[in-house]
Amino acid sequence: MSARLQPGMTLPNFELPDETGEIHRLSDLQGENPMILLLGRGEHCPRERQHQKEMIKLYEWCAVGFTNLVTVLPNDQHETYKLKISTPAGWTYLCDEDLEVQRALGIEEYTDPHHDATVPHTLVLAPGLVIDKSYVGYWFFGRPSAYQLWEDLQALFERIKDDFDPTLAEVRAAWEASMAVAH
Repeated sequence: MSARLQPGMTLPNFELPDETGEIHRLSDLQGENPMILLLGRGEHCPRERQHQKEMIKLYEWCAVGFTNLVTVLPNDQHETYKLKISTPAGWTYLCDEDLEVQRALGIEEYTDPHHDATVPHTLVLAPGLVIDKSYVGYWFFGRPSAYQLWEDLQALFERIKDDFDPTLAEVRAAWEASMAVAH
């Protein structure tokens, strides 16, 4: 994995266009929630297409799990849109056409002489764009499944949410104190 994608590091707050040209800042897409960031190889790659399809189930869970999902591809808007609709994904896809993300993170794929491919990485991000877990997906089975990401998110939420287990006496006491202040 890239030396710039180690757990505990903060990811740069990249600003990139989506397939329509609208500019998005990663921190705005993340909000206050965890985020799964898929740094994809590119539209040309059948492994990329398959992994994006596998993430559809995760996206359904993210909608109820206070987690955001974003894909970044080293492609222009047209190529990014082609991959997005071929999956068919409902989450945000961003274009790294100028390879800013790829170069800043040191994830250029040197083994592909025909494309400006990225060595694929999947990042589990804690709030504040802090890298909690990083996967290298150069080989397809290096990419995490939706179930692995579920476990990663479970561990992350347990660490960052004080009320992860609402049956604990101190959690209930804190909630009751907050309700007394609200009334």
